[in-house]
Amino acid sequence: MGIIDKKLLLEELGKRVGEIVPSGETQRILTAAGEILERYEVEAFESPVEADASEGLIRLFIDAKTSEGRSDQTLERYAYILRRLHEDLGTPLDRTTVYHLRSYISSEMDRGIAATTLEGTRSVICNFYGWLKKEELIERNPCANLAPLRTPKEIRKPFSAEELVRINDAAETVRDRALIAFLASTGCRVSEVCGVNREDVDLISMRLQVVGKGNKERTVYIDAACALRLRAYLAERKDSCPALFVNRSHERFDPGGIRKMLRKISERSGVENVHPHRFRRTLATQLIDRGMSIQEVAAILGHSKLDTTMTYVFVDSKKVEQAYRRYA
Repeated sequence: MGIIDKKLLLEELGKRVGEIVPSGETQRILTAAGEILERYEVEAFESPVEADASEGLIRLFIDAKTSEGRSDQTLERYAYILRRLHEDLGTPLDRTTVYHLRSYISSEMDRGIAATTLEGTRSVICNFYGWLKKEELIERNPCANLAPLRTPKEIRKPFSAEELVRINDAAETVRDRALIAFLASTGCRVSEVCGVNREDVDLISMRLQVVGKGNKERTVYIDAACALRLRAYLAERKDSCPALFVNRSHERFDPGGIRKMLRKISERSGVENVHPHRFRRTLATQLIDRGMSIQEVAAILGHSKLDTTMTYVFVDSKKVEQAYRRYA
């Protein structure tokens, strides 16, 4: 289970001792305990009952999030983070303190884990303990004083018009050109693209229903160029797979397969960072530039919060200056 931080142990001991002895005696007891601990390495021990109890809390949390409609991928991520936290700390999850969590995050930083990744981990842990407190499964939330990490603000630029042309030129098959057009015109998440069936797409009205995060259904739209590419792609299909996009084995394309295909296109086109989510950001920026309201863009992307949509929109400083000169 690993060696316990003696400072953390003494802090916990001080809290417990302070509850049962006069305050004046607490420091004397801690001083004596500290002198004894200096002669030993203290290893965490967890009984099978405690391990089962921690796993039980994780399962209860996952069950609750399942009922809220979280995706399988999200649930797997929650479970992985919480089980790894439990394993690395060697402490029952219902006895974890803020000092344990700070030590854990600090050790992850020392391993070279990026701040943005760690902030995502911290968010999951806080979500977990907030739920435990709300359900009255713990008395105190150890995350109450666990401050957010400072993360660098990364400017994620959309594709330029020239880059989109180069990407299309680098696509070698009718399927790849249709898939690129679909990503660019709908702004769908890659998981949503993989879930679309042929019968879902109305090439006359140029719209379709997709199922997004939380099993929420929404309408997205395709443009005329995408409709033409889809017709050409579907016309050459000879398989019976219901999926809109299939791999070489005529099976439903999965997210990993799409990302791999786009990486190859990135290499051939010379355009960096060709991945599904960048098409989503590009569409959001284009729609805002053309005058669509942020609320309408949020509906297209399937966002419940406008703040999320705003992070997808790239604001060109040159356009900001032009707007200032025009209105100031």
